Amino acid sequence: MIEDAAASSFRQYLTIARLLAGQLDFQSAIRTVAQEIAQIIPHDHMDVCIIAPGSTFHTAYESGLETDWSKRPPALIENSPLRALLEGQTDSFITADASLDPRFHFEGSFCDPIHEHGLKSRLHVALKVHGETIGALSFSSLTVDHYGPRDLARAQSIGDLLAPYFYAIRAAEQAKQSAIVEAAARVREEALRQGAARLTELLEAERQRIGMDLHDQTLGDLTRFAKRLERLSLLPSVPGQDLKPLFRSLQQSMQDLRQIIEQARPSVLQLFGLVDAIENHLERSIRDSGLSMTWGLKDGSDGESGRLPANVAIALFRIAQEAINNAIRHSQADHIAVALTRNDDALTLAISDNGIGIGGGKTETNIGSGLENMRVRARLIGARFFCGGRNGKTYVRVTLPIAQEEIAP
Repeated sequence: MIEDAAASSFRQYLTIARLLAGQLDFQSAIRTVAQEIAQIIPHDHMDVCIIAPGSTFHTAYESGLETDWSKRPPALIENSPLRALLEGQTDSFITADASLDPRFHFEGSFCDPIHEHGLKSRLHVALKVHGETIGALSFSSLTVDHYGPRDLARAQSIGDLLAPYFYAIRAAEQAKQSAIVEAAARVREEALRQGAARLTELLEAERQRIGMDLHDQTLGDLTRFAKRLERLSLLPSVPGQDLKPLFRSLQQSMQDLRQIIEQARPSVLQLFGLVDAIENHLERSIRDSGLSMTWGLKDGSDGESGRLPANVAIALFRIAQEAINNAIRHSQADHIAVALTRNDDALTLAISDNGIGIGGGKTETNIGSGLENMRVRARLIGARFFCGGRNGKTYVRVTLPIAQEEIAP
């Protein structure tokens, strides 16, 4: 009889090992072997807790009753009723009634499922590989004093069988997660590389535009002034009326030069901040357009817009500048609205108009170039860019995650 019992146990353990083969995740593995294990150790609830490598968290995988232990992962080891086991202070323990056992009920302990599901007798063994505790195997019964030393010995044998498989699954998941993180990093790196290349092209185009403006406008004006002054210098005396046109032209040239400088380096942004710079550009652009448009600007950023790093503030201003210019030139709107809002850890800049919508009256080139410029600027500061229409309005929205260490003092 003893030999028959030993042979039967061996076949059961062999069946468990065979069932584990090919299982690639913890939940599938535990559910696959639950029925076979129940023939060795009857239970109403079984779970495996796996410690995340190098962390203070663990995750539970259950069979039978489903509790908050598996529904709310991951959990801190220090709050686990199995804290002593997971921290390596003991390799196993049994309780006759978990609802009364003080080992499960300490300050901060997450023991609610014990009461919610009426778990009484409980049996726990450590899962160990190379002397390291990687988790715990637990059995629970709704009956008081259900488990004894014989069940403990069987649980330890099952734990020794399961531990290497679960260790391999944990290593595979860790490798998979590392590969995902590495791939995401490569994608971000490539996106930044492309964004930097695109920004370099934009900066070069901007440099050429400034050069052409200076050549065609300012240098042309100065050349005319020089020739006129040269002619005046040949006269024995210069009447004041001859100097007035020259003075007015010089003032206009200075104004044009200021505009070129302002477009290249927005001084209002540097002196007064993002909100004032956007408001100044919005008001001046509508006024200079000669259109009958109204505008509104709401600052709900709680002062965070004034504490952004310089490169971030400039990028947001350029996006707002492009969106406002597009709305004035192409939207046929009669109102433009700008809003800055702070929600949790994100700052959102939104520009909207009540015009004819994206694509209406604009060429494909203008649409693609303007949107791409804004999208690239947003990407380079780690912001999300949205553009579209909703409720009869066209909007551009940039959402920038804000971390405390990224905010300028």
